Amino acid sequence: MTIQPEITQRDLRNRSREIMDSVEGGQGFVVTRDGRQIGELIPLRRARRFVTREEFSAGSRTASPIDLDRFRADQDAAHDHGQDDVWSR
Repeated sequence: MTIQPEITQRDLRNRSREIMDSVEGGQGFVVTRDGRQIGELIPLRRARRFVTREEFSAGSRTASPIDLDRFRADQDAAHDHGQDDVWSR
């Protein structure tokens, strides 16, 4: 968990451009008034964007190869093959 720096209400008013630039860059702040924490100023989550097939392919070129047998074994170990198996009815 990242600890957010505290800023006073006065700092927020006087240094709003600098603080908002920091928020835009991903930094969050806890705002105080009279020494009491009154709120958080945090960046919005960035919207996911569509990745084209070409971008995905280019990014995958440097990925480690997958051991398919190990991948399947991990999947089987994670899946409960018990009573939720629709084919066992």
